[in-house]
Amino acid sequence: MSKPIIVFDLDGTLVDTAPDLLDSLNHTLSAGGVARTDPAGFRQFVGHGGRVMIERAYQAQKKALPVDEHDRLFALFLEHYGSNIPGQSKPYPGVVEALDRFRTADYLLAVCTNKTEAFSKRLLVELGMSGYFAAICGQDTFAHRKPDPRHLTETIGLAGSNPSQAVMVGDSRTDIDTAKAAGIPVVAVDFGYTDRHVREFEPSKVISHFDELTIALAQDLIAATDGRQRS
Repeated sequence: MSKPIIVFDLDGTLVDTAPDLLDSLNHTLSAGGVARTDPAGFRQFVGHGGRVMIERAYQAQKKALPVDEHDRLFALFLEHYGSNIPGQSKPYPGVVEALDRFRTADYLLAVCTNKTEAFSKRLLVELGMSGYFAAICGQDTFAHRKPDPRHLTETIGLAGSNPSQAVMVGDSRTDIDTAKAAGIPVVAVDFGYTDRHVREFEPSKVISHFDELTIALAQDLIAATDGRQRS
């Protein structure tokens, strides 16, 4: 029987990357000759990625954004973000302790994110966290990405486990929908990047701190899923 596994989203779940993503957004907007955004007002869009953030900023200012200009600005965004990793990004409180807790309990750990694989690995390496994970899979690792459940199930397979032994941890509707489509229980953190409370998307459990992500909780969620599959 394979080891149980906890699969984490990255931005807004394991690591607070918003300060650096918003800094890259404002750098990009300045290059486009439009006003910089208020970081507090745009934090909710961070989880949608740079292209959407740029689009929303232009919409908010009622500015036209031709496709070629959008492409140019997105390339600038990626260049600026990539050259400043890890910047101000840091793991959320309790994350490292939770990773240690599950590793000690002989769980596998993995990352399934819509950030690119290269940026994800660089960020985790720079933060000294990459060694925890049996697999770090980004939007370009496979031919599909969240909310396609295959992004999650293939991450689990690459890490050496199987979906019946898995729990997903994320901060967004995308994470919750992905896990549900894969038949995997999902724990939602309520401090990430979303404009609606994650409770509205009906995850298996909502937590407000990683201290609440316990071995007992994971065991209960996995056992309940296994029981449904056997019935």
